Amino acid sequence: MGVAVDLNSDMGESFGVYKLGDDAAMLRIVSSANVACGFHAGDPLVMHETVSTAKANGVAVGAHPSFRDLWGFGRRPIMGEKPDDVAKEIVYQIGALQGIARSVGHTMSHVKTHGSLGNLIAVDEAMADGVARAIRDAAPEAIWVVMPGTAMERAGQRHNLRMAREIYADRTYQDDGTLTSRKQPGAVLHDADEAAKRVLAMVRERAIVSTTGKRVPVAIDTICVHGDNPEAVAMARRVREVLEADGVRIRPMAEVVG
Repeated sequence: MGVAVDLNSDMGESFGVYKLGDDAAMLRIVSSANVACGFHAGDPLVMHETVSTAKANGVAVGAHPSFRDLWGFGRRPIMGEKPDDVAKEIVYQIGALQGIARSVGHTMSHVKTHGSLGNLIAVDEAMADGVARAIRDAAPEAIWVVMPGTAMERAGQRHNLRMAREIYADRTYQDDGTLTSRKQPGAVLHDADEAAKRVLAMVRERAIVSTTGKRVPVAIDTICVHGDNPEAVAMARRVREVLEADGVRIRPMAEVVG
């Protein structure tokens, strides 16, 4: 059957009259959508439209919870939060997406944390454990999208969660397998051909390729293209074209993880 991976994107990140990303176009390319739940972006109307359009295109949907940070789009570090409190906020956001999905006849398949929260739980064992417990309690059947080799993956293993190991098409990596900080030059890729070439190499080698060329062996189940990148649609389309031309099948997360 060959190699199969999921292609996902963060979307539903408009808010009221403010529009971000071309979700309609992206939903014709990806196999899974991570839908903002109102804490960093999104609102009930945006969530409903995004999930409805995903369903019409046969795209799986998941909750994309965040720290409560509309002003900073969830990308500002929020330190000192208690893991138990963050867990409750994750449950709240999961419940919102579950309800929206149910109302349009769709099903929430996965959970993927956003921005600063995702970066924190990659290295903070206690916070990662809190998020894992929240998913276990609110949606035990859901797949948790994790960065491989991090505190997230270890927490998921402790709580017996199904997990999808993720790499990013439009971000660069450090030698330890973590993402390059957005504050550093070159952290975000904008060239679709370059991104697609890097993704194919990582999928075929089953390894993250760092900025220095180091290979970090990992399992790869899903590939993310950030929906708020101006080049997002073109990049996602090119990544899919290059992967499929090499015989890699694009399938929803649940089919890849099993």
